[in-house]
Amino acid sequence: MPHAAARESMEFDVVIVGGGPAGLAAACRLMQLAGAGGKELSVCVIEKSSEIGAHILSGNVFEARALDELFPDWKARGAPLDTAVSGDRIHYLVSERKSLTIPGFLVPSPMHNRGNYIISLGRLCQWLAEQAEALGVNVFPGFAAA
Repeated sequence: MPHAAARESMEFDVVIVGGGPAGLAAACRLMQLAGAGGKELSVCVIEKSSEIGAHILSGNVFEARALDELFPDWKARGAPLDTAVSGDRIHYLVSERKSLTIPGFLVPSPMHNRGNYIISLGRLCQWLAEQAEALGVNVFPGFAAA
């Protein structure tokens, strides 16, 4: 029987697979709750890409309500929400060269973006990873889960 190679291991209370916005926000919130309750908690985020945000290529219209709850001082912390939406225009494409502008009162309210931000979701993930590490989360990019 061949000898199994010795593997290094690390123990964590919580392992989060995926360094996207949801995983990083969950890690931050867990550490905030643990700190508020005076509890010790070890949290790890593993991400398969070589760096946090590398797989998040999209732009985004971002509503900051959840970020307000997670980090009420996100502006002072330098969150990468720099471009506020100042208005919306919705067009119905009639042909390759013609469109009709839809009046604002006919546009459903979830499609109104005033007060939201136009962001790079990848940059937001990088910022969230910095916040997570500052809270004591171990963030490991370059590790695929199996």
